[in-house]
Amino acid sequence: MRKSIADSIICTVKDLNKSGLIDDITMRNIENLCLPEIKEYSPEKIISIRKKFKLSQAALASIFNISPSTVQKWEKGNKKPTGASRKLLDIIERKGLDALI
Repeated sequence: MRKSIADSIICTVKDLNKSGLIDDITMRNIENLCLPEIKEYSPEKIISIRKKFKLSQAALASIFNISPSTVQKWEKGNKKPTGASRKLLDIIERKGLDALI
């Protein structure tokens, strides 16, 4: 339900912007408040992201400030990234490593 509410808000704000009742800056601020939900990451997707940026498991662990064994467990499916780690994976996937470094 949260996603549909966020979509409704964004749609309304865009319509108000088109009609001139809300300026572009306010529109962007409201869009930023309706951040997308952070998705789950499968072991295959984590491996794919890591390889896309040519990172070893140890290097990815270092960026996330976690142990390399945690990355190994993610990639084997024994453990799932949660909280900040999911958000960092989302940022890397959408914006690249430069967004974190």
